[in-house]
Amino acid sequence: EPIHGSAPDIAGRDLANPLATILSVAMMLRHSLGMPREADAVAAAVRQVLRDGYRTKDIHHEGATLVGTAAMGDAVVARLIP
Repeated sequence: EPIHGSAPDIAGRDLANPLATILSVAMMLRHSLGMPREADAVAAAVRQVLRDGYRTKDIHHEGATLVGTAAMGDAVVARLIP
């Protein structure tokens, strides 16, 4: 598992940070499927979301925009598919 556990204590509560799982997809695209351009696009979308200040609870800090699991995933997709 890319995130070292399934965290059943927070399942269904929109608290998990999906970025490690999303970045594991980038690794799969690059190393297993031979799709480096697509892998770069996924990684760039994650970087842009973080530059834009979005944070889930586990990495939130003052001045950042607090979002849940679904909103973080949606933010990455929005930057991946304009």
